Order: sequence, then structure tokens, then C-alpha cells
Amino acid sequence: MRLTERHVAAIMREIPDPGFNYGPEVRPSTDEDHARHAARIIDASPPEGLWVFAYGSLIWKPAFDFVEQRVGIVRGWHRAFCLGWDRRFRGNAEQPGLMLALDHGGQCTGVLFRLPPDTLAANVDSLVRREMGMVPSSFPPRWVNVATAGGPVRALTFAIDRKSGRYVSGLSDAQLADVLATACGARGSMAEYLFATVAHLQQLDIHDRYLWRLQEMVAERIERAHGVTADK
Repeated sequence: MRLTERHVAAIMREIPDPGFNYGPEVRPSTDEDHARHAARIIDASPPEGLWVFAYGSLIWKPAFDFVEQRVGIVRGWHRAFCLGWDRRFRGNAEQPGLMLALDHGGQCTGVLFRLPPDTLAANVDSLVRREMGMVPSSFPPRWVNVATAGGPVRALTFAIDRKSGRYVSGLSDAQLADVLATACGARGSMAEYLFATVAHLQQLDIHDRYLWRLQEMVAERIERAHGVTADK
């Protein structure tokens, strides 16, 4: 893996949180919105328990407690940097960021988490507050079938709404790498987000060729722009 913590540190900078700034077509979610989303998820949960399929930052920073973890494959969806443009958390007005979401086509290997049944309501509330911060949601919850070594699992995940104004497509790998190598916001940089995701996938012996290619390109750009070397 070429992208390292040295690369991440080279572009890190403090950026104040500008607050909710996603335009007039959306609004921040309220407590009532969160309660409604959580109730719908719990009501639709399979009798064998609520599993969440994580493909990005939920892998390394889950917003809930869990009692079981498995690697699984979702077919018909793939992870992509297609959720934009973020001008708050990992991007800013001058250098907006792009977040991962599931998009149609292909397949995705990720991590399944089973939520504890005795604290289900509190953990689902935490999840929707993390993932559904605006109305309407650009990547709403969706139930998917996940293949695992222990058998199929019906799980909750979050997939892009292509009709959303935040859906971004058609960028080349070079254009994506340019974004990921420069964007930084109130919660950190896109390079940090990419590094953490690839590193945790690697720990789980999950190799995503798309992300692996991007981390190489992002590291090269940071090295060239900031004098970071690959070996020290």
C-alpha cells in the first residue's frame, strides 16, 4: 500500500465547520425524522436480527455496537466515490470532496455487523443520525442480500439515489485522484478517508482493485505536491 499516514499528515489542515450548507433543495434532519427512519428500519428488520452491511467508513468507524461481524459480498452493487459534493466534512467550498456510496452494477465485498437485539433502538437511532443527516436523503437505506461463508444474510445498507442532486458520475480515475489528494474539511481529508478504508479492508484480506488503484494515484499526487517520499 503506497498511501500512508505520512501522506495524510502532509495535507491535513484545520478547517472550521461551516454548518449545514447543501442548498435549498434539502434540509437538516430533525429528531422526528430520525425517529421515523429508525422505526421503519426496525419494523422491516428480519426476524433473525438486524445486520448492517458496511462498505466505507462504517467499517472503521461504526456508529453502533455490534455482537457479530462477518465478511460478505453484495452482488448488483459496487462501492464508488459518487456522493458529492461535500463542502463540509471532508471538503470545502474551494476543494469539495466525494464520499463513497453503493452504486448500481458489479459487486462489493464489505463487512456485516449484527446489532445487539437488547439495545436495537438506541443503535439504530445512532446509525440514522450518522447516515441520514438531511431530507431527502441522497443515499437512503436499502435492504440487500449478502453472501457470507456462514450463509446468506438480509442486511441494511445505504445506496446512492441516482436521481439525487448529489449523485456524481463520469469522472475518470485521474479526476477522482485529484479530488481525493486535495479535499479537506472539518472532519479531515479525503486522503485520510481513503487511507482508513483501504487499510481496514486490507486487514480483513479484502482487496478492492478500484480503491487500490486510487490510493496509488493519490499517494503519487501528494508526493509530487508536498515532497513526501514513499520510503521515509
